[in-house]
Amino acid sequence: MYQSYWNLKSGPFEEKMDASFFYDSNPHQAGLLKLEYLVENCKGAGLLVGGSGMGKSYLCHVLKSQLAEIYQPFVHLVFPQLSPIELISYLAVELGAEEAGIEPLVPGKDRIVRALHRQLQLLCEQGYKPVIVIDEAHLIVDQRIFETLHQLLNFQQTSDIDFTLLLVGDQLLLSHLQRSSQLDNRIAVRCLLKSFSAEETQSYVEHRLEVAGRSEPVFAAEAFQTLFELTQGNPRKINRLCDLGLLVGYADELSLITPDVLEAVAEELVTSIPD
Repeated sequence: MYQSYWNLKSGPFEEKMDASFFYDSNPHQAGLLKLEYLVENCKGAGLLVGGSGMGKSYLCHVLKSQLAEIYQPFVHLVFPQLSPIELISYLAVELGAEEAGIEPLVPGKDRIVRALHRQLQLLCEQGYKPVIVIDEAHLIVDQRIFETLHQLLNFQQTSDIDFTLLLVGDQLLLSHLQRSSQLDNRIAVRCLLKSFSAEETQSYVEHRLEVAGRSEPVFAAEAFQTLFELTQGNPRKINRLCDLGLLVGYADELSLITPDVLEAVAEELVTSIPD
């Protein structure tokens, strides 16, 4: 709606998995390097932890875009609240096994495990090294899932199978892993995503605007400190506040987004609408 007004080619603050908008802040660039090391050096299992809105899922998408073609299939499970047998079935199919006959409600867990094992073998024989991402893993309530994932990693002990398992979630995931010490001990790489600093917040906003095609300033210089104070450097909150700020600026025909605009937008976001 406001793109032409601000001379933008695309929406700079949309919640889309577009790797071209990746901003290499210190925590995010360090996290990406660790994840690339995990996958490319066949370290087995990794952990990516961060609060809500820190960009964990987005970083996984960026990782996928930067890996060589041999690191596929890239399975990204975003609904992990499954039973162990449902998890095995899902992974087997996503990795390329025939869906016919892999029905989690039909007795025969051994059959599904064999199908998963065969598919991993086949992929590795073809020169591929799959990546399995379990997103929102802090929402897993069935502790047997973590036991199943540990058993899945045992496949790696054979010389003809190689894949990466990445667990992604918030801080609660650390508590879950403490109760599953065997899986926790298999985690080779651990990444923690932190919020942006005030300087990174400004650079992040300017980077996204530049990628979207805007070369001239949009936010007043003093607005960036206000933006940081309102969002505490949380990328998702920054995106939402900046997006609405651009909309208000367009509606009011402003030349720059000022601190007052951001404060008004932030208040509107947290204020309940009266009856």
